Amino acid sequence: MATVGVERKQPATAEEMCTAKSGAKQGEGLRQYYLQHIHELQLNLRQKTHNLNRLEAQRNELNSRGCRFGIRLLFKLLSLSFVWLRSRSENFVVDAVEDSTFVSKKQYQKLSLDLVNRMCIDHTYYVCILWTVRMLREELQLLQEPGSYVGEVVKVMGKNKVLVKVHPEGKYVVDIDKSIDITKITPSTRVALRNDSYVLHLILPSKVDPLVNLMKVEKVPDSTYDMIGGLDQQIKEIKEVIELPIKHPELFESLGIAQPKGVLLYGPPGTGKTLLARAVAHHTDCTFIRVSGSELVQKYIGEGSRMVRELFVMAREHAPSIIFMDEIDSIGSARMESGSGNGDSEVQRTMLELLNQLDGFEASNKIKVLMATNRIDILDQALLRPGRIDRKIEFPNPNEESRQDILKIHSRRMNLMRGIDLKKIAEKMNGASGAELKAVCTEAGMFALRERRVHVTQEDFEMAVAKVMKKETEKNMSLRKLWK
Repeated sequence: MATVGVERKQPATAEEMCTAKSGAKQGEGLRQYYLQHIHELQLNLRQKTHNLNRLEAQRNELNSRGCRFGIRLLFKLLSLSFVWLRSRSENFVVDAVEDSTFVSKKQYQKLSLDLVNRMCIDHTYYVCILWTVRMLREELQLLQEPGSYVGEVVKVMGKNKVLVKVHPEGKYVVDIDKSIDITKITPSTRVALRNDSYVLHLILPSKVDPLVNLMKVEKVPDSTYDMIGGLDQQIKEIKEVIELPIKHPELFESLGIAQPKGVLLYGPPGTGKTLLARAVAHHTDCTFIRVSGSELVQKYIGEGSRMVRELFVMAREHAPSIIFMDEIDSIGSARMESGSGNGDSEVQRTMLELLNQLDGFEASNKIKVLMATNRIDILDQALLRPGRIDRKIEFPNPNEESRQDILKIHSRRMNLMRGIDLKKIAEKMNGASGAELKAVCTEAGMFALRERRVHVTQEDFEMAVAKVMKKETEKNMSLRKLWK
């Protein structure tokens, strides 16, 4: 009986095994089908990506040509491509859901996640392309707009009216567009006017030469009044005409007097003119513009006067400001009746523009001009007259007391031996300038350095005086070194 029972169960077991094998084959076939379908979609996605790159290249070419039709065609093709990818992905997800009974849950989740990621990537590409197309449309509209007239504001007439100079002989009262902030419009501002209605619709940045822009001192100099010796009277005068009008202009208004505009610093070389100008820049909280007179001498006609004009335009924009012109004698020399050539004529044009900016119709109290020279005798009288140069400050060679003060300033950081008599050194340097006194301190340190010492002696100073002053005692300097 047991044997019969076993024989009856064998056919049932074979059927189950066949059913299981057929189900496994069907599941494996369905899996292969979906894998093949996924592979086909990947190929389609690669092809679409390739087409997308090709269309982007065509878009760039159409953008360079300025063709609106190409941009619209690109936008339409990209839209159709995205719609096709989205519809195919949705249909594939629906098919996968219907046949999910034959696919494991893990495979179904992985398949769905891959499709969602692809759709997100496609959507990101689509958004980027839309943004690029929008930017290209705006740029194309700007390129297709008609040109505007460029003018310069002369005066603000009211809330919605401005007097603008378009060309040297044409001044017009124009309206202001509603999008323009009238508080930003000041005299000498460059603006754009529509070519059909002359409406002010754009404020342009000021046109300044890069060479002129480099003349602006960005870093505040570290020189102070304490670093200047023997110039107490000169410091007092320059504070009255430069610092006081900038910091307290109400004092001049209460007295009813005009503020000084320009100051001329003159004297022999090395007397501290440039050093005092750097100290003024340090103590005044304003823009400091440094220019050398030789930088304004250009070989092309009109370039020097243009640079002077743009220099004062930049000073007005960053007011209050101080313009320091060193070596002013290179452009401010006296005019002769018969010039020696085009070079002198160009220098004279530059000086005439400087005179106009100093005391012209557009003069400003917020701009102070410092000039320095060691040849005041060759300057033009039109430049030296009151109204342009209101104060002339002389910088003579220091006297004995001033020389001693200068030596103390330059030697206070030096490692000096005890018993050094700076007064005796100052007496030996009769007629020396401040630069020569500083050179004596430097040379004294070099003598100590040559002998591998870390301190400076009186003898080092005496040899430095002999070397700098170039006296006959320089011959004995080598003998002293031999006997030491």
